[in-house]
Amino acid sequence: MNTAVQKPTPSSAPAAHAAWPVPQRPPAPATRERHIRFEPMTEADLDAVRAVEVSAYAHPWSRKHFHDSLQAGYPAVLLLGEALPGEPGKAVMTGERVLLGYLVAMPGVDEVHLLNITVAPMHQRQGWARFLLDALVLWSRGQRAQWLWLEVRESNEPARHLYRSHGFSQVGVRKGYYPAGHLRREDAVVMSLNLAAATAREAP
Repeated sequence: MNTAVQKPTPSSAPAAHAAWPVPQRPPAPATRERHIRFEPMTEADLDAVRAVEVSAYAHPWSRKHFHDSLQAGYPAVLLLGEALPGEPGKAVMTGERVLLGYLVAMPGVDEVHLLNITVAPMHQRQGWARFLLDALVLWSRGQRAQWLWLEVRESNEPARHLYRSHGFSQVGVRKGYYPAGHLRREDAVVMSLNLAAATAREAP
């Protein structure tokens, strides 16, 4: 679900590397036995991140996109899990941990823009994308953001369904935003989540 490729600029957000909260809502039951944790993405992780990125997308981010995001101070986090029996050698590893997924965001004034959220292909359909999105919502609220924004390919209906189920609304379309191969372009659907309204809906 990588989104728009934007050239990172230095971030003035002082809390860009604040600890990431672990959502209360667990992923799919079959994955609950795995011990997981969030860790900040670093330059040392980029080989593993890039390996997942190219396996997940026809038009992946380059290593430089991740490097520039880190240099700009954007919040970038890895979702890591312990290796289960028989898994090493099949899964993408960083250190001794399995790289389940990651996200990169861009903080702004009263808002956060999701730039990239990705789950490794062999770990998809297990609830990790929703888990990462939950964590981003919690983190954004911790930064006192009012809005969460993202772009998604018009053809990516599974991702759009996930975002809608999370409370995002479509607010616009950006024509020809994404490369689609053979000199073609694909529109981006712009979506937003009003974090204050979502918090009020969730209150008992």
